[in-house]
Amino acid sequence: MTSTALAPRPVDPESGSGSGPGSRSGSRPAKALGAVRKTATSIDARTPEHRDRAIDGLRALALLAVPIGHWLLGGFRVDGEGALRNASPLSAFEFFAPMSWVLQMLGIFFLVGGYASVLSYRRSLARGESSGRWLRGRVARLGRPVLGVTAVWAALIPVLYALGMPGTTLHTGATLVIQPLWFVGVYAVITALTPFCVRAAERLGAWAAAPLLASVAVVDFLRYGPFAESMPSWLSMLNILPGWMFAYQLGVSWGEKKVGKRGAWLLLVGGTALFAALLLAFHYPASMVGVPGEARTNSHPPSLLVLALAAAQSGAAILLRDRLGRLLRRPALWAPVVIINLSAMTILCWHQTAMFGAATLGSFLGPIGGLTTAPDTLGWIAARIAWLPVFAALLVLIGRWARRFEAPWQAGSRAANVRRAVAGLLAASFAVFALGLA
Repeated sequence: MTSTALAPRPVDPESGSGSGPGSRSGSRPAKALGAVRKTATSIDARTPEHRDRAIDGLRALALLAVPIGHWLLGGFRVDGEGALRNASPLSAFEFFAPMSWVLQMLGIFFLVGGYASVLSYRRSLARGESSGRWLRGRVARLGRPVLGVTAVWAALIPVLYALGMPGTTLHTGATLVIQPLWFVGVYAVITALTPFCVRAAERLGAWAAAPLLASVAVVDFLRYGPFAESMPSWLSMLNILPGWMFAYQLGVSWGEKKVGKRGAWLLLVGGTALFAALLLAFHYPASMVGVPGEARTNSHPPSLLVLALAAAQSGAAILLRDRLGRLLRRPALWAPVVIINLSAMTILCWHQTAMFGAATLGSFLGPIGGLTTAPDTLGWIAARIAWLPVFAALLVLIGRWARRFEAPWQAGSRAANVRRAVAGLLAASFAVFALGLA
Protein backbone atom coordinates (compact mmCIF):
# COMPACT_ATOMS: atom_id res chain seq x y z
CA MET A 1 0.00 0.00 0.00
CA THR A 2 1.41 3.39 -0.95
CA SER A 3 1.37 6.62 0.99
CA THR A 4 -0.90 8.10 -1.69
CA ALA A 5 -3.61 5.64 -0.78
CA LEU A 6 -3.44 6.79 2.80
CA ALA A 7 -3.26 10.53 2.15
CA PRO A 8 -6.26 12.66 3.14
CA ARG A 9 -8.65 13.57 0.35
CA PRO A 10 -8.60 17.17 -0.94
CA VAL A 11 -11.18 19.39 0.65
CA ASP A 12 -13.15 22.10 -1.12
CA PRO A 13 -11.42 25.42 -0.31
CA GLU A 14 -14.80 27.10 0.05
CA SER A 15 -15.75 24.79 2.90
CA GLY A 16 -13.39 26.62 5.19
CA SER A 17 -11.47 23.49 6.20
CA GLY A 18 -9.31 22.86 3.18
CA SER A 19 -6.07 24.35 2.00
CA GLY A 20 -7.40 27.30 0.07
CA PRO A 21 -7.11 30.99 0.87
CA GLY A 22 -8.39 32.00 4.27
CA SER A 23 -8.17 28.49 5.70
CA ARG A 24 -4.44 27.96 6.22
CA SER A 25 -4.87 27.24 9.93
CA GLY A 26 -7.51 24.65 9.15
CA SER A 27 -5.14 22.80 6.80
CA ARG A 28 -2.55 22.23 9.49
CA PRO A 29 -4.30 19.32 11.21
CA ALA A 30 -4.90 17.70 7.82
CA LYS A 31 -1.25 18.14 6.88
CA ALA A 32 -0.13 16.77 10.22
CA LEU A 33 -2.42 13.78 9.85
CA GLY A 34 -1.15 13.22 6.34
CA ALA A 35 2.47 13.31 7.58
CA VAL A 36 1.67 10.79 10.32
CA ARG A 37 0.00 8.46 7.83
CA LYS A 38 2.90 8.79 5.43
CA THR A 39 5.37 7.95 8.20
CA ALA A 40 3.31 4.95 9.30
CA THR A 41 3.13 3.68 5.73
CA SER A 42 6.88 4.14 5.31
CA ILE A 43 7.60 2.17 8.48
CA ASP A 44 5.25 -0.58 7.32
CA ALA A 45 6.90 -0.73 3.89
CA ARG A 46 10.39 -1.05 5.41
CA THR A 47 9.38 -3.91 7.69
CA PRO A 48 10.77 -7.27 6.48
CA GLU A 49 8.06 -9.73 5.47
CA HIS A 50 9.38 -12.35 7.88
CA ARG A 51 9.10 -10.02 10.89
CA ASP A 52 6.85 -11.52 13.56
CA ARG A 53 4.58 -8.57 14.25
CA ALA A 54 2.60 -10.35 16.94
CA ILE A 55 5.70 -10.90 19.07
CA ASP A 56 6.70 -7.25 18.72
CA GLY A 57 3.14 -6.23 19.55
CA LEU A 58 3.11 -8.32 22.73
CA ARG A 59 6.46 -6.87 23.76
CA ALA A 60 5.22 -3.33 23.18
CA LEU A 61 2.10 -4.03 25.23
CA ALA A 62 4.14 -5.38 28.12
CA LEU A 63 6.53 -2.42 27.89
CA LEU A 64 3.75 0.16 28.02
CA ALA A 65 2.24 -1.56 31.06
CA VAL A 66 5.39 -0.75 33.07
CA PRO A 67 5.22 3.08 32.97
CA ILE A 68 1.42 3.14 33.08
CA GLY A 69 1.43 0.88 36.12
CA HIS A 70 4.06 2.92 37.93
CA TRP A 71 2.38 6.21 37.04
CA LEU A 72 -1.04 5.04 38.23
CA LEU A 73 -0.03 3.04 41.29
CA GLY A 74 2.76 5.28 42.52
CA GLY A 75 2.25 8.63 44.20
CA PHE A 76 3.95 11.22 46.37
CA ARG A 77 3.30 13.26 49.44
CA VAL A 78 5.14 16.30 50.75
CA ASP A 79 6.38 15.97 54.34
CA GLY A 80 6.67 18.73 56.92
CA GLU A 81 10.06 19.78 55.61
CA GLY A 82 8.85 20.15 52.05
CA ALA A 83 10.50 16.95 50.80
CA LEU A 84 8.86 14.42 48.49
CA ARG A 85 8.18 10.95 49.80
CA ASN A 86 6.76 7.92 48.01
CA ALA A 87 3.13 7.03 48.68
CA SER A 88 0.86 4.44 47.13
CA PRO A 89 -2.88 4.67 46.41
CA LEU A 90 -3.06 0.93 47.14
CA SER A 91 -2.75 1.74 50.84
CA ALA A 92 -6.05 3.64 50.76
CA PHE A 93 -7.92 1.95 47.91
CA GLU A 94 -8.07 -1.83 48.02
CA PHE A 95 -10.23 -1.83 44.89
CA PHE A 96 -7.14 -0.73 42.95
CA ALA A 97 -5.65 -4.22 43.40
CA PRO A 98 -7.39 -5.82 40.37
CA MET A 99 -5.89 -3.07 38.22
CA SER A 100 -2.49 -4.50 39.11
CA TRP A 101 -3.56 -7.84 37.60
CA VAL A 102 -3.88 -6.12 34.23
CA LEU A 103 -0.82 -3.88 34.53
CA GLN A 104 1.51 -6.61 35.86
CA MET A 105 2.59 -7.93 32.46
CA LEU A 106 6.13 -9.02 33.22
CA GLY A 107 4.99 -12.57 32.51
CA ILE A 108 4.27 -11.53 28.92
CA PHE A 109 7.58 -9.72 28.73
CA PHE A 110 9.54 -12.78 29.86
CA LEU A 111 7.47 -15.03 27.58
CA VAL A 112 8.29 -12.90 24.54
CA GLY A 113 11.88 -12.57 25.73
CA GLY A 114 12.30 -16.33 25.80
CA TYR A 115 10.67 -16.71 22.39
CA ALA A 116 12.85 -14.05 20.77
CA SER A 117 16.01 -15.23 22.51
CA VAL A 118 15.79 -18.81 21.30
CA LEU A 119 15.28 -17.66 17.70
CA SER A 120 18.23 -15.27 17.98
CA TYR A 121 20.32 -17.96 19.63
CA ARG A 122 19.56 -20.47 16.88
CA ARG A 123 20.44 -17.92 14.17
CA SER A 124 23.70 -17.13 15.94
CA LEU A 125 24.71 -20.79 16.11
CA ALA A 126 23.78 -21.22 12.44
CA ARG A 127 26.24 -18.43 11.58
CA GLY A 128 28.96 -20.30 13.44
CA GLU A 129 29.09 -17.90 16.40
CA SER A 130 29.70 -19.12 19.93
CA SER A 131 27.18 -18.99 22.75
CA GLY A 132 29.47 -16.59 24.59
CA ARG A 133 29.52 -14.08 21.76
CA TRP A 134 25.74 -14.25 21.45
CA LEU A 135 25.35 -13.66 25.18
CA ARG A 136 27.77 -10.72 25.25
CA GLY A 137 25.75 -9.00 22.56
CA ARG A 138 22.46 -9.52 24.42
CA VAL A 139 23.85 -8.34 27.75
CA ALA A 140 25.47 -5.27 26.19
CA ARG A 141 22.10 -4.21 24.76
CA LEU A 142 20.65 -4.35 28.28
CA GLY A 143 23.60 -2.82 30.08
CA ARG A 144 24.27 0.32 28.03
CA PRO A 145 20.98 2.12 28.86
CA VAL A 146 21.21 1.12 32.54
CA LEU A 147 24.74 2.48 32.73
CA GLY A 148 23.52 5.67 31.08
CA VAL A 149 20.61 6.44 33.40
CA THR A 150 22.50 5.61 36.59
CA ALA A 151 25.57 7.62 35.56
CA VAL A 152 23.45 10.65 34.67
CA TRP A 153 21.61 10.45 37.98
CA ALA A 154 24.88 10.11 39.90
CA ALA A 155 26.15 13.28 38.24
CA LEU A 156 22.90 15.17 38.90
CA ILE A 157 22.48 14.30 42.59
CA PRO A 158 25.26 16.58 43.98
CA VAL A 159 24.18 19.37 41.61
CA LEU A 160 20.54 19.18 42.71
CA TYR A 161 21.56 18.99 46.36
CA ALA A 162 23.73 22.08 45.96
CA LEU A 163 20.75 23.88 44.40
CA GLY A 164 18.70 23.21 47.52
CA MET A 165 16.80 20.02 46.77
CA PRO A 166 16.20 18.12 50.04
CA GLY A 167 18.18 14.93 50.52
CA THR A 168 14.95 13.04 51.21
CA THR A 169 13.58 14.09 47.83
CA LEU A 170 16.75 12.89 46.14
CA HIS A 171 16.50 9.52 47.89
CA THR A 172 12.88 9.26 46.79
CA GLY A 173 13.85 9.88 43.17
CA ALA A 174 16.79 7.48 43.30
CA THR A 175 14.58 4.76 44.74
CA LEU A 176 12.07 5.25 41.93
CA VAL A 177 14.77 5.02 39.27
CA ILE A 178 16.34 1.87 40.64
CA GLN A 179 13.01 0.06 41.14
CA PRO A 180 12.61 -1.13 37.51
CA LEU A 181 16.33 -1.75 37.06
CA TRP A 182 16.34 -4.88 39.25
CA PHE A 183 14.43 -6.47 36.38
CA VAL A 184 17.31 -5.89 33.97
CA GLY A 185 19.74 -7.78 36.19
CA VAL A 186 17.36 -10.71 36.62
CA TYR A 187 16.61 -10.73 32.89
CA ALA A 188 20.33 -10.76 32.07
CA VAL A 189 20.95 -13.76 34.34
CA ILE A 190 18.02 -15.66 32.83
CA THR A 191 19.20 -14.77 29.31
CA ALA A 192 22.57 -16.31 30.17
CA LEU A 193 20.72 -19.55 30.92
CA THR A 194 19.11 -19.68 27.46
CA PRO A 195 21.22 -22.68 26.27
CA PHE A 196 20.01 -24.67 29.28
CA CYS A 197 16.42 -23.59 28.62
CA VAL A 198 16.75 -24.78 25.03
CA ARG A 199 17.97 -28.20 26.11
CA ALA A 200 15.17 -28.45 28.67
CA ALA A 201 12.60 -27.56 25.99
CA GLU A 202 14.04 -30.19 23.65
CA ARG A 203 13.62 -32.88 26.30
CA LEU A 204 10.45 -31.86 28.10
CA GLY A 205 8.66 -29.46 25.78
CA ALA A 206 6.31 -27.06 27.57
CA TRP A 207 6.61 -29.17 30.72
CA ALA A 208 10.13 -27.82 31.15
CA ALA A 209 8.54 -24.91 33.04
CA ALA A 210 6.76 -27.21 35.51
CA PRO A 211 9.76 -27.76 37.87
CA LEU A 212 10.12 -23.98 38.18
CA LEU A 213 6.50 -23.64 39.24
CA ALA A 214 6.90 -26.53 41.69
CA SER A 215 10.00 -24.91 43.20
CA VAL A 216 8.14 -21.65 43.87
CA ALA A 217 5.21 -23.58 45.33
CA VAL A 218 7.51 -25.39 47.79
CA VAL A 219 9.16 -22.16 48.92
CA ASP A 220 5.77 -20.47 49.34
CA PHE A 221 4.54 -23.40 51.44
CA LEU A 222 7.59 -23.14 53.69
CA ARG A 223 7.37 -19.36 54.16
CA TYR A 224 3.57 -19.13 54.51
CA GLY A 225 2.62 -22.58 55.80
CA PRO A 226 2.52 -24.05 59.32
CA PHE A 227 6.31 -23.90 59.67
CA ALA A 228 6.64 -20.28 58.59
CA GLU A 229 7.83 -18.98 61.96
CA SER A 230 10.83 -21.29 61.98
CA MET A 231 11.90 -20.47 58.43
CA PRO A 232 14.85 -18.10 57.78
CA SER A 233 14.05 -14.70 56.29
CA TRP A 234 16.27 -15.29 53.26
CA LEU A 235 14.19 -18.27 52.14
CA SER A 236 11.92 -16.12 49.95
CA MET A 237 14.93 -15.08 47.85
CA LEU A 238 15.04 -18.61 46.43
CA ASN A 239 11.97 -17.67 44.37
CA ILE A 240 13.66 -14.91 42.39
CA LEU A 241 15.26 -17.01 39.65
CA PRO A 242 12.61 -19.74 39.13
CA GLY A 243 9.80 -17.23 39.64
CA TRP A 244 10.81 -15.00 36.74
CA MET A 245 12.34 -17.80 34.68
CA PHE A 246 8.99 -19.63 34.48
CA ALA A 247 7.51 -17.48 31.70
CA TYR A 248 10.89 -17.23 29.94
CA GLN A 249 11.09 -21.02 29.77
CA LEU A 250 7.56 -21.10 28.36
CA GLY A 251 8.71 -18.62 25.71
CA VAL A 252 11.70 -20.78 24.81
CA SER A 253 9.45 -23.83 24.48
CA TRP A 254 7.06 -21.77 22.36
CA GLY A 255 9.91 -20.65 20.11
CA GLU A 256 10.96 -24.29 19.76
CA LYS A 257 7.39 -25.11 18.64
CA LYS A 258 6.75 -27.22 21.72
CA VAL A 259 3.62 -25.31 22.76
CA GLY A 260 0.49 -25.51 20.61
CA LYS A 261 -3.11 -24.45 21.09
CA ARG A 262 -3.85 -27.33 23.42
CA GLY A 263 -0.97 -26.34 25.67
CA ALA A 264 -2.01 -22.69 25.48
CA TRP A 265 -5.53 -23.54 26.64
CA LEU A 266 -4.07 -25.56 29.50
CA LEU A 267 -1.96 -22.59 30.54
CA LEU A 268 -4.90 -20.18 30.32
CA VAL A 269 -7.42 -22.33 32.18
CA GLY A 270 -4.95 -23.82 34.66
CA GLY A 271 -3.32 -20.48 35.43
CA THR A 272 -6.69 -18.80 35.95
CA ALA A 273 -7.90 -21.61 38.24
CA LEU A 274 -4.70 -21.54 40.29
CA PHE A 275 -4.86 -17.75 40.53
CA ALA A 276 -8.44 -17.89 41.86
CA ALA A 277 -7.60 -20.66 44.33
CA LEU A 278 -4.60 -18.79 45.74
CA LEU A 279 -6.68 -15.65 46.26
CA LEU A 280 -9.84 -17.23 47.65
CA ALA A 281 -8.63 -20.33 49.47
CA PHE A 282 -5.06 -19.48 50.44
CA HIS A 283 -5.57 -15.74 51.00
CA TYR A 284 -2.65 -14.44 48.96
CA PRO A 285 -2.48 -10.61 48.82
CA ALA A 286 -4.72 -9.33 46.03
CA SER A 287 -2.24 -6.74 44.75
CA MET A 288 0.45 -7.89 42.35
CA VAL A 289 2.75 -5.11 43.57
CA GLY A 290 3.90 -4.30 47.08
CA VAL A 291 1.59 -2.31 49.34
CA PRO A 292 3.26 -0.14 52.01
CA GLY A 293 2.62 -1.54 55.47
CA GLU A 294 1.68 -5.04 54.28
CA ALA A 295 3.79 -7.91 55.57
CA ARG A 296 3.40 -10.04 52.44
CA THR A 297 4.09 -9.11 48.85
CA ASN A 298 3.63 -11.00 45.60
CA SER A 299 6.34 -9.46 43.45
CA HIS A 300 9.52 -9.04 45.49
CA PRO A 301 10.33 -11.89 45.33
CA PRO A 302 7.64 -13.44 43.11
CA SER A 303 5.07 -15.65 44.78
CA LEU A 304 3.11 -18.49 43.25
CA LEU A 305 0.36 -15.98 42.41
CA VAL A 306 2.72 -14.23 39.99
CA LEU A 307 3.39 -17.50 38.18
CA ALA A 308 -0.33 -18.30 38.01
CA LEU A 309 -0.97 -14.93 36.38
CA ALA A 310 2.00 -15.41 34.03
CA ALA A 311 0.65 -18.82 32.98
CA ALA A 312 -2.80 -17.39 32.19
CA GLN A 313 -1.31 -14.43 30.33
CA SER A 314 1.03 -16.70 28.36
CA GLY A 315 -1.80 -18.98 27.33
CA ALA A 316 -3.89 -16.02 26.17
CA ALA A 317 -0.94 -14.52 24.27
CA ILE A 318 -0.23 -17.76 22.40
CA LEU A 319 -3.90 -18.19 21.49
CA LEU A 320 -4.23 -14.59 20.27
CA ARG A 321 -0.95 -14.50 18.36
CA ASP A 322 -2.34 -15.00 14.86
CA ARG A 323 -5.18 -12.55 15.37
CA LEU A 324 -2.80 -9.94 16.75
CA GLY A 325 -0.41 -10.47 13.84
CA ARG A 326 -3.20 -9.81 11.33
CA LEU A 327 -4.28 -6.72 13.24
CA LEU A 328 -0.77 -5.30 13.15
CA ARG A 329 -0.73 -5.48 9.37
CA ARG A 330 -2.39 -2.07 9.55
CA PRO A 331 0.32 0.61 9.24
CA ALA A 332 -1.39 2.92 11.76
CA LEU A 333 -1.18 0.22 14.45
CA TRP A 334 2.18 -1.19 13.45
CA ALA A 335 4.16 2.08 13.48
CA PRO A 336 3.69 2.74 17.25
CA VAL A 337 4.74 -0.85 17.96
CA VAL A 338 7.98 -0.34 16.04
CA ILE A 339 8.73 2.94 17.82
CA ILE A 340 8.07 1.44 21.26
CA ASN A 341 10.28 -1.57 20.55
CA LEU A 342 13.11 0.62 19.29
CA SER A 343 12.92 2.63 22.54
CA ALA A 344 12.30 -0.31 24.89
CA MET A 345 15.18 0.21 27.31
CA THR A 346 14.81 3.98 27.23
CA ILE A 347 11.17 3.65 28.31
CA LEU A 348 12.09 1.20 31.05
CA CYS A 349 15.01 3.23 32.40
CA TRP A 350 13.61 6.77 32.23
CA HIS A 351 9.84 6.64 32.84
CA GLN A 352 10.24 7.08 36.59
CA THR A 353 12.48 10.10 36.01
CA ALA A 354 9.71 11.70 33.95
CA MET A 355 7.16 11.30 36.74
CA PHE A 356 9.63 12.40 39.42
CA GLY A 357 10.64 15.45 37.40
CA ALA A 358 7.04 16.63 37.16
CA ALA A 359 6.46 16.04 40.87
CA THR A 360 9.67 17.82 41.85
CA LEU A 361 8.71 20.94 39.93
CA GLY A 362 5.22 20.72 41.41
CA SER A 363 6.54 20.49 44.96
CA PHE A 364 7.87 24.05 44.69
CA LEU A 365 4.42 25.34 43.74
CA GLY A 366 2.47 23.95 46.67
CA PRO A 367 0.07 21.00 46.92
CA ILE A 368 -1.09 19.86 43.48
CA GLY A 369 -3.81 17.23 43.20
CA GLY A 370 -2.69 13.96 41.67
CA LEU A 371 0.95 15.05 41.75
CA THR A 372 2.18 16.07 45.20
CA THR A 373 -0.87 15.41 47.39
CA ALA A 374 -1.30 12.13 49.26
CA PRO A 375 -3.11 9.49 47.15
CA ASP A 376 -5.98 8.94 49.55
CA THR A 377 -9.02 10.48 47.86
CA LEU A 378 -11.09 9.66 44.79
CA GLY A 379 -10.20 13.11 43.48
CA TRP A 380 -6.56 12.10 43.48
CA ILE A 381 -7.34 9.21 41.11
CA ALA A 382 -9.05 11.51 38.60
CA ALA A 383 -6.25 14.07 38.85
CA ARG A 384 -3.54 11.43 38.42
CA ILE A 385 -5.19 10.16 35.23
CA ALA A 386 -5.13 13.73 33.94
CA TRP A 387 -1.38 13.90 34.66
CA LEU A 388 -0.56 10.80 32.59
CA PRO A 389 -0.23 12.71 29.28
CA VAL A 390 2.17 15.13 30.98
CA PHE A 391 4.35 12.25 32.20
CA ALA A 392 4.24 10.72 28.72
CA ALA A 393 5.25 14.01 27.07
CA LEU A 394 8.18 14.41 29.48
CA LEU A 395 9.27 10.84 28.77
CA VAL A 396 9.23 11.54 25.03
CA LEU A 397 11.37 14.65 25.54
CA ILE A 398 13.82 12.79 27.77
CA GLY A 399 13.83 9.80 25.44
CA ARG A 400 14.82 11.85 22.39
CA TRP A 401 18.05 12.64 24.20
CA ALA A 402 18.51 9.42 26.21
CA ARG A 403 18.10 7.00 23.30
CA ARG A 404 21.78 7.55 22.55
CA PHE A 405 22.53 5.16 25.41
CA GLU A 406 20.94 2.32 23.45
CA ALA A 407 23.33 2.74 20.52
CA PRO A 408 26.20 0.23 20.22
CA TRP A 409 29.54 1.37 21.51
CA GLN A 410 32.14 2.19 18.90
CA ALA A 411 35.57 0.61 18.91
CA GLY A 412 37.17 1.98 22.05
CA SER A 413 39.74 4.73 21.78
CA ARG A 414 41.59 5.61 24.94
CA ALA A 415 39.31 8.59 25.58
CA ALA A 416 36.21 6.46 25.03
CA ASN A 417 37.45 3.83 27.46
CA VAL A 418 38.09 6.52 30.07
CA ARG A 419 34.55 7.87 29.62
CA ARG A 420 33.11 4.39 30.05
CA ALA A 421 35.17 3.79 33.18
CA VAL A 422 33.96 7.08 34.66
CA ALA A 423 30.37 6.18 33.76
CA GLY A 424 30.82 2.85 35.50
CA LEU A 425 32.09 4.52 38.67
CA LEU A 426 29.19 6.98 38.60
CA ALA A 427 26.71 4.14 38.15
CA ALA A 428 28.19 2.26 41.09
CA SER A 429 28.02 5.35 43.30
CA PHE A 430 24.38 5.87 42.32
CA ALA A 431 23.55 2.28 43.29
CA VAL A 432 25.18 2.81 46.69
CA PHE A 433 23.15 6.00 47.21
CA ALA A 434 19.84 4.57 45.98
CA LEU A 435 20.11 1.42 48.09
CA GLY A 436 20.91 3.43 51.19
CA LEU A 437 24.33 1.83 51.63
CA ALA A 438 25.99 5.18 52.28
